[in-house]
Amino acid sequence: MSIDSGEMKIERTHLKDTLKWVESEIKDMRQNDQKLEIIIDKLRKQAKGKYNEELDTKEKLYGITHKSLEKYEESRKKPYFGRIDFREYKNEKETFYIGKFGLGDIQNGDEKVIDWRAPIADLYYSGVEGKTFYRSPVGIVNGELSLKRKFLIENGELKDAFDEGINEIVLKSNREEGNPLVDEFLKINLNQSVNNRLKNVVATIQKEQNNIIRAEKNMTLMFQGAAGSGKTTVALYRLAYLLYRYKGRLNGKDVLIIAPNKLFLNYISDILPDLGIDEVKQMTFEGMCSKILHIKGKIYSKGKKLSDILENKQYSSIKNITLNSRIKGSILYRELIDEYIEYIEKKDLNIDDIKVDNYILFDKSEICRLYSEDMKYLPANQKKYKIKKYFELKIDDKIRKVINKVDFLYDYQIARLKRTVKDGPDRRKEIRNIYDKRDRKRVHIMTQARKNFDDYFHSWIEVDTSRLYENFLTEEEVFEKIIAKRLSKTCWNNLVRETKLNVENNIVDSDDLAALCYLKFKIEGVPKKFKYKYLVVDEAQDYSNFEMAVLREISTNASMTIVGDIAQGIYDYRGISDWNDISKNIFKESTKFFQLTQSYRSTVEIMEFANKVLRLQKNNLSSVKPTLRHGDKPRIFEFTNNRDFSGKLDKIVKRVQENGKSTIAVIGKNSTQCRKIRNYLKKYSAYSWKLIRENDNVLEEEKMIIPSYMTKGLEFDCSVIYNCNEENYTESELDKKILYVALTRALHMEYIFYSGKISNIIKSCAR
Repeated sequence: MSIDSGEMKIERTHLKDTLKWVESEIKDMRQNDQKLEIIIDKLRKQAKGKYNEELDTKEKLYGITHKSLEKYEESRKKPYFGRIDFREYKNEKETFYIGKFGLGDIQNGDEKVIDWRAPIADLYYSGVEGKTFYRSPVGIVNGELSLKRKFLIENGELKDAFDEGINEIVLKSNREEGNPLVDEFLKINLNQSVNNRLKNVVATIQKEQNNIIRAEKNMTLMFQGAAGSGKTTVALYRLAYLLYRYKGRLNGKDVLIIAPNKLFLNYISDILPDLGIDEVKQMTFEGMCSKILHIKGKIYSKGKKLSDILENKQYSSIKNITLNSRIKGSILYRELIDEYIEYIEKKDLNIDDIKVDNYILFDKSEICRLYSEDMKYLPANQKKYKIKKYFELKIDDKIRKVINKVDFLYDYQIARLKRTVKDGPDRRKEIRNIYDKRDRKRVHIMTQARKNFDDYFHSWIEVDTSRLYENFLTEEEVFEKIIAKRLSKTCWNNLVRETKLNVENNIVDSDDLAALCYLKFKIEGVPKKFKYKYLVVDEAQDYSNFEMAVLREISTNASMTIVGDIAQGIYDYRGISDWNDISKNIFKESTKFFQLTQSYRSTVEIMEFANKVLRLQKNNLSSVKPTLRHGDKPRIFEFTNNRDFSGKLDKIVKRVQENGKSTIAVIGKNSTQCRKIRNYLKKYSAYSWKLIRENDNVLEEEKMIIPSYMTKGLEFDCSVIYNCNEENYTESELDKKILYVALTRALHMEYIFYSGKISNIIKSCAR
């Protein structure tokens, strides 16, 4: 509830004093920056391009102080968003103001504002009034929380303040007793219009989200997050928290974010530096694999494949295409690759001794022992490389021993000659010939031994991963010894036929990327620049089990945050349908699972409609709980032709704008349909519409046309779902998921259009 006028006056005075102090700090910092700039400029001129230790130190210092200045400048309009009053056991009560950044007085060490990631700030998000505790680096701190206050500050002015107990913003069912408490502060923030970037919501992090954010690092953390539950935001805030807590041990360059597409990467791009997340690498899975494998050809992306499936292109082969995708993404396929690697390694050990002439330098039994026992846990090529390095330390000694044997043989010939032939010109000539032969033999041994050694390892180590994969697919012996036990010949032939066709067209199927990378890792090892201390994987339900196994390979100690929603698994023919599968088969180390069922995006009415579609899906997920924010029910319109659709759409645009909102998305089922919509609207609509394509990086326009499968993770003030008729949206599981994704994008308004006979899914939900 809002605080009384007396408290408001005190808080306004405190804000005024804090802002005054911030301005004073900014002034001092700018002066220090200017002084440093003058010194650095002078040192650069003196250095004349050469290394200067003092210059290096000053530049690093400037980087630190300037970054600090930027934080203070960003805080000048809103230095904090919350306050807690906490009395540590046997101590006096203290007041702490919580902000996006920690702000402190360097002169006296006084902390004016506590960073939201600091241990004590946990009380603001998860603390319960009364006796409570928080975890600090030195242990648990017990005490009493007497106040939790939230501030609505705009442009340096305190607009409102709310005192909260335990926030219960869940829409309760009729079976529950009592009325739900409403977090007024959160409602105000949720009512705001959306733009085309992910918002900073540090002030409104909820308790269940905070528990995920502050969980320990060294484990695989997975959470099932309902549409609109803020799962992407939570994953990024968790990353910001970990970088803060483990500063010095975990840096931005140690982290990789895997996102579903380039559009999504751009969508989250602004919030990363805003959260202090610098130097973090961001890639799609396909983009990462392309770099690892140095792919120069075209990749048949999973998005394009899904679009082809949705458009029913090559309808007769859709079943084979989806089956092949399912097989290639399965744990079974990884196991087949593992067996194939064992098969390769056994063939690898069908080797000879390393010899020069008839002298053995290194016995094959020693090579096999090193390969199979001493270095059994290393990738195949690394074993060979290390064996080579180990032998290089010994080869001079081995050559010396061979030369000693050669010397012994020639010494024996000379000794026998001396015993059997009298001294004279002929004997001396023969002895000289023997010495010449010996010397030539020694030179030959020394050069040939090195050559044989290098040739041996060159032929043994050189392996082309793509060629190995081709052999895996096509060699009859491989099928008979490995594949036949697990898959039928017909099934395998279909898979091989599809892969060969792609090779002929210089196309790499995205479904082959996991196998190619995994094979490369097991044969060559993971390249150092692709090994990360921490991974964040978003929309994880759309990755196959095998792809998740590949991501496990590049992650140190399986330290990852895995985020997804099974209900939005539009790649269900290849993706993850049960989180337990990857927990059991891939992440066998410490794993923790969370669930977020509260949605903060859509109104109650929009979410209730979407929940009806969710309940039609074949999963055990609970209905999504919306926040207590009401609006209009989703409206269903029939249209007779595309001129009619365009006219009705223009009226919707006008209504959206009259309500102070801006972003509107017309959601088509697939890319072909979206192109047609663009043409209709170009002809009949009074407004300009941007068509979003798969390779687009940026969402800039407020009015857009976008395929259903590209909307995941995105949100709009208003969504318009095009032509939900019986033909477009059947009762297949894929269509239910596609439609659920489309229905959960809108914050405030939602419109559903159909032409002809309405989809049975929509009809059943509208009852």
